[in-house]
Amino acid sequence: MPFNLTKIYNQHLELLHLTEPQRINSLKAIFERDIASNEAFLFRTKIIRPLKIEGQPSMETLFSHLTHQSEEVRSEDGKTVKKRSFFDIERSKRLHWIWHHIQEKALKNIDVFSYEDRIGGKNVIRTYIYDHVEKYIIVLEPQRSKLDYYLLTAYYLSEKLGGVKQIEKKRKKRLVEIY
Repeated sequence: MPFNLTKIYNQHLELLHLTEPQRINSLKAIFERDIASNEAFLFRTKIIRPLKIEGQPSMETLFSHLTHQSEEVRSEDGKTVKKRSFFDIERSKRLHWIWHHIQEKALKNIDVFSYEDRIGGKNVIRTYIYDHVEKYIIVLEPQRSKLDYYLLTAYYLSEKLGGVKQIEKKRKKRLVEIY
């Protein structure tokens, strides 16, 4: 497990041979080092915070967003709800890439832009860090104060999740300013 702590961008973490508890411990060690306990975890001088969901520990919620994919399931009352219970190997094996991209180390490979998304009937500005070479995206949302960011998620762009075409459409309609 400690060998995953030595992995750098664009190497993948080695997770498939690990038992589930070993895999979680390995991923949590990287998450703790790069995000949760990293006092320098800033994007362009703004603090990056986990999104708060009532009744849930914010760092646990963020860890889940960075290592699991949501799936729609039927609740007991017949409603469709999203649960983030499906382990996503593609997100997880790139977990250590987040810190690399937040620092904007590979400027020739990344494009940073803001876009106004329509979420839940509201217009919401989000900032995207898009690695067009590795097809990887990090999604930040500026806090209302515009002083800090929320880290929403980061994932590998697969066709199943909208893919490169969806991000390219957003890039073309980007906002002039990066929020």
